[in-house]
Amino acid sequence: MNKKISFHFQRPEENLGYLLWQTTMLWQKQMNRALDKINLTHTQFVIMAALGWLLKNSEDVTQKEIADHSNTDRMMVSKILRTLQKNELIERKEHETDTRAKCVFLTDKGVDTLQKAIEIKTQANNLFFGKLSDKQKFGNELRNITE
Repeated sequence: MNKKISFHFQRPEENLGYLLWQTTMLWQKQMNRALDKINLTHTQFVIMAALGWLLKNSEDVTQKEIADHSNTDRMMVSKILRTLQKNELIERKEHETDTRAKCVFLTDKGVDTLQKAIEIKTQANNLFFGKLSDKQKFGNELRNITE
């Protein structure tokens, strides 16, 4: 028995959610491809970048702070940090006052890798978003959605 399904648009491309999904998938694919040159996934970059940003203002950055800053699930952050630690990009140490928390630090190799990744991502983003006629307006519109 076939029931007729009714959409509110003629083609998927007329749906903003569909366009956002397709754009996000394409962007992630291109970011992963660019970062593959330095053996880093986009998700690993996001966690390292969050850590690097937080370390600008604090010497003790916890896994929870990284998860909160990157808006990423704590368990996923923990898993990614294990991989980054195995690859000698970060170190984790017990927090001085909170025995349940671990502080996370970039190693020298991690700092170098993150800096390379930032340059790679900047170039990849410039290439990806180069088609936009008004990047400032696009950024403002995205911020309107996320706030």
